Amino acid sequence: MDTKKLINTALNGLDIIGYQLDQYGITGKLNRHNLAAYIMLEQKHLEGEWDSIQAKFDRRRSQIDGLLTAIETRTDPLVKPLLSRLNQFRGISGN
Repeated sequence: MDTKKLINTALNGLDIIGYQLDQYGITGKLNRHNLAAYIMLEQKHLEGEWDSIQAKFDRRRSQIDGLLTAIETRTDPLVKPLLSRLNQFRGISGN
């Protein structure tokens, strides 16, 4: 079945349900326009949540990268002489 035809059938059914509920005085807010507005609103809400998650993730990654860089720069002067000594004892050339 064609997707467009299926969507139109579903929307027509929604209109019929909305009309019947309106006839009983239950609600006048169930129709294809309100459904489309609700879906677009939720889509924008989810996009905002996704952007927020991405921003938090990028911030944490940046913090971790900065921490690793700080550790590497601070430990390199300490570790290099130790590795050099260790390599001398093993008989491996330092160059």
